[in-house]
Amino acid sequence: MAHRSHTGTGPSQRQLRVGELIRRTLADVLNRGEIHDPELNRLSITVGEVRCSPDLKVATVHVMPLGGKDVEEAIALLSKHRGELRHHITRQMTLKYAPDLRFRPDETFDRLDETRRLFSDETVMRDIRGGGEADED
Repeated sequence: MAHRSHTGTGPSQRQLRVGELIRRTLADVLNRGEIHDPELNRLSITVGEVRCSPDLKVATVHVMPLGGKDVEEAIALLSKHRGELRHHITRQMTLKYAPDLRFRPDETFDRLDETRRLFSDETVMRDIRGGGEADED
């Protein structure tokens, strides 16, 4: 039987587990205002997803401030405090290496808005209700 490589098969269970632990840790740190920066603490930032590299040395953190505003500012502030955030992750988790954190906008909010828009479209609503046929009472 041929040996299956992990390339192209998506993240491993370990990558998913570590990513979720990092996501929760960062969300807690940000919610509690543990980073001493008033500019950062005035933003309510949602940590949507964390994707880890196969070696767990890089974690790409997808974030979005409340209301979707000030995304660039939020990413700049998070990047500025990358070292302190890594320190919090290291304290909370038992990893051999603290991953390098890279912050990116969370695009899922845009996709959710587009999905909501599609579902509110009359043609789509009619298709969902019964394949374009008029409802009878």
